[in-house]
Amino acid sequence: MQPNSILAKAVRFALISGAATAALSASAVYAADEDSVERIQVTGSRIIREGAVAPTPVTVISGEELLATGATNIGEALNQLPALGNTYSLANSGRSIGTAGLNVLDLRNMGTARTLVLVDGKRHVSSSAGSQRVDVNTIPSTWVERVEVITGGASAIYGADAVTGVVNFILKEDVEGLDFSVTKGFADDSSHSKEKLSLSYGTDFDNGNGNVAFAIEYAGQDRLRSLDRDQTAISFTELRNQNQQPGSVDPNDPDKILTPNAGYYAINNAGVFNLDGWKTFNPDGSIRDVYTGSNVDGVKCADCDSFNLRQFSDLQPEFERYNINFKSNYQLNEDMQAYFEAKYVNSQSTDYGQPAFFFGSPVTVKRDNAFLHSSLQDLMDEKGKDSIGVRLFTNGLGQRIEDDTRETQRYVLGLKGYIGEDWEYDTYAIYGQTDLERVNKNNMIKKNFANAVDSIMVNGVAVCRDLEAREAGCVPINIFGEGNVTTDARDYINTVSTGTSVIKQTVLGGTITNSMLYELPAGDIGFSSGVEYRKEESRQNEPDNAEGTFFNVLGEDSGEYDVKEVFAEVNIPLLADLPAIQQLDLELAARYADYSTIGDATTWKAGLSWQLNDELRARSTYSRAIRAPNIGELYGALGQNFFNVDDSCKLDNLNDLTPEQAAVRKANCAALGVPSDFNSDYDSASIEGLSGGNDQLKEETSTSYTIGAIYQPDFIYGLSISADYWNIEIDDAISSVSAQNMIDKCLDSSTIDNIYCKRITRDPNSGEITSIVSQSLNIAKLEAAGVDLDIGYVFDLYNGDVNTNLVLTHLLKRNEYPFQGETDTYNEYAGYVGEAEWQANLTAQYSKDNWGVYWRTRFIDEVSLYTPQELEKNPNPSNNTSYGKYFISDASVSYSFENGIKLKFGVDNLFDRDLPYGTTGTGAGSASYDNVGRYYHATFSFMM
Repeated sequence: MQPNSILAKAVRFALISGAATAALSASAVYAADEDSVERIQVTGSRIIREGAVAPTPVTVISGEELLATGATNIGEALNQLPALGNTYSLANSGRSIGTAGLNVLDLRNMGTARTLVLVDGKRHVSSSAGSQRVDVNTIPSTWVERVEVITGGASAIYGADAVTGVVNFILKEDVEGLDFSVTKGFADDSSHSKEKLSLSYGTDFDNGNGNVAFAIEYAGQDRLRSLDRDQTAISFTELRNQNQQPGSVDPNDPDKILTPNAGYYAINNAGVFNLDGWKTFNPDGSIRDVYTGSNVDGVKCADCDSFNLRQFSDLQPEFERYNINFKSNYQLNEDMQAYFEAKYVNSQSTDYGQPAFFFGSPVTVKRDNAFLHSSLQDLMDEKGKDSIGVRLFTNGLGQRIEDDTRETQRYVLGLKGYIGEDWEYDTYAIYGQTDLERVNKNNMIKKNFANAVDSIMVNGVAVCRDLEAREAGCVPINIFGEGNVTTDARDYINTVSTGTSVIKQTVLGGTITNSMLYELPAGDIGFSSGVEYRKEESRQNEPDNAEGTFFNVLGEDSGEYDVKEVFAEVNIPLLADLPAIQQLDLELAARYADYSTIGDATTWKAGLSWQLNDELRARSTYSRAIRAPNIGELYGALGQNFFNVDDSCKLDNLNDLTPEQAAVRKANCAALGVPSDFNSDYDSASIEGLSGGNDQLKEETSTSYTIGAIYQPDFIYGLSISADYWNIEIDDAISSVSAQNMIDKCLDSSTIDNIYCKRITRDPNSGEITSIVSQSLNIAKLEAAGVDLDIGYVFDLYNGDVNTNLVLTHLLKRNEYPFQGETDTYNEYAGYVGEAEWQANLTAQYSKDNWGVYWRTRFIDEVSLYTPQELEKNPNPSNNTSYGKYFISDASVSYSFENGIKLKFGVDNLFDRDLPYGTTGTGAGSASYDNVGRYYHATFSFMM
């Protein structure tokens, strides 16, 4: 059954020009002429197909849908899709150094490095040094036509890094007219607010042969602190269950109780010490007892003088983004068009963290300290002490602040058009650059702090004890009680540490496509091929003054590589117009790449599309994909890190082993110089060490397959149902072995001559671990599987149009194997926080005349806070082991005036759904839950 050729070419042109806009689903969109209706599938392929669809499952979100809620950044809207994790959203972007303000996509929660982000099918420069992570907030939302989310290994079609899939932003090609909008929103129970302003203008010139357009966007939001909301202001901590029955493993009789109004009593901003009981300081420096109450667990307590750490945590960062875009195209002749794009994005984000603190290693204060109150001096004299150890947060020196400023520029120059009647080509050159400045304020210089704390009185004046430090400008500090730190002391102790990064990307490429290469009895063969050269560069410069400060001494991820690629894709119609085989197509794709780092790499894909009849189609793909190690993984210099470990050479840790296991460990411990009676008194320790890259890494490889079907019944016009099973497995996954695993692997090997023991240093006298070096290795294995369901239904209601859509993901499996050769040892994450087994978005839009109504409900199934493996070891760790089912709804209403003005009013989190009990919604998994609360927003827009 051949499509009408005139209609086919019209459809092809519509798709290429971006006029065929996707609906809310991955189902079908409809194009029509006067005589017929042709169903068109967005394919995730470089071959344009008329009257057919490719086997690759694709979820499509229209640009209009992305702007339907109060989200002012495009990444915040996309992260609410079931297929995407909230690994780096604005709510949790400050949990790592240098990531504040980033919004990076993570398909299937298998790592941001394994999700390829494209713009119009082309590469985009990274926003994070040493990686390929694209900050999607740099993409102009006002020009987004649609976003295609392609599941599974897509390396053969789009290139490396697509081992879990591709997110492809399709921008409008010809922009005409003026489009202005301004959005303002504010939270219901705090002063948090957001705003966004966008201006786009485009026009044709030279009798329609050319088009030129520019767009300007601004988006910003205020800082939202945990203390700003009643729900998140309360301090929670887990305390020992004092009523637990001895030896209990009953989940109803847990080890710990998550308790509100609880926290540490052995540290605070005023200073805490233990001398004749725990004591703290009043503002005048006098001492008082710390009230610990009756519910005490070690150095923590409830309903007592506990310290609320949430005073240092933010729910949302202060953030601003400026985005300037320009694009133009010109029809040089009937078959050739030149195009040019340019952008500049400036984003600024501020992340507030904890001030420098002293807990495990208290500050030593001597009896003759210049600021010591007489009440403490008398107590020290009574107890015969000439010094005490004070535990405190140095809040008087200020919270540590990180200001991240990113400047991204990107330029695209290309030629595209037709050769003959059926061949299409696209040649392009891309240059992108991101400059990052990370400014870390209130960074304590440890030596200066030690000099300032150690003060004495000289001629009635407080001065630093050390004469050399005094002559160098040392200013004494009073740490006894809040509010006593002077500005001069703060300036002497603190410094500002500034790190910079430059990321560059150069791409040269071209594709040639013929959707009707050769006519077979079952239809036309489609073909696409191309070449691409890409160079990635990253240079990171860390501050020279970080050594000896509270800030980590980081390694510098600096290096470069290039890759040359050739790829091809073919769609072959096999059978048509047979019983139960209306159309059967085979799709094949392959890509060969030559990396300057890892050498040759080949990826491929095969797919089958089987149209049974007008209503039902089955589809399946099988692909082999790769991910080459990025610059940080290869060339990242070793940087300072701290590892929490328990030494497996301790006698106490040998008692739980079998005699055979214990014998191996004892022999290896002895060979390492550990005394036979070694039994340190710590349960866990923070060991200083180094972590960084490894230039011996090779590529990751993934195998993925999908099996699905699309059903579009004739008896319910406008209904489309698609269901796809997907399975992804990644071998030789690049991972860092945990410090604890490294210790255990070292000691459980047949000898100490292994890669793990070589990375651990011990004191030759005591046998204590003094340093651990962690480097990236091709050592892990990842696997995930699930089912995506997409139901779209468009129908008329009371002379208006209703567009409904349900996108649902059922996660069947998500396992990580720290050592791919040990398949019995793994962590199971399906159903774990951030990776619910069921997630869904239900949207509905109704438009009639000038009115529009929008509704969306997002669902997250109940999740566990512990993996099954953790619960197998300890079935009753806490009374708080899960987050319950979560529903959140957004709604808006709009009215379009005849003069081009449109007003929209909306409420996100309409029913003010609370966060799960005890959380702030700022973790890698808990960021799936809204931490702003009910949020009102209004948009004024004007189009002409």
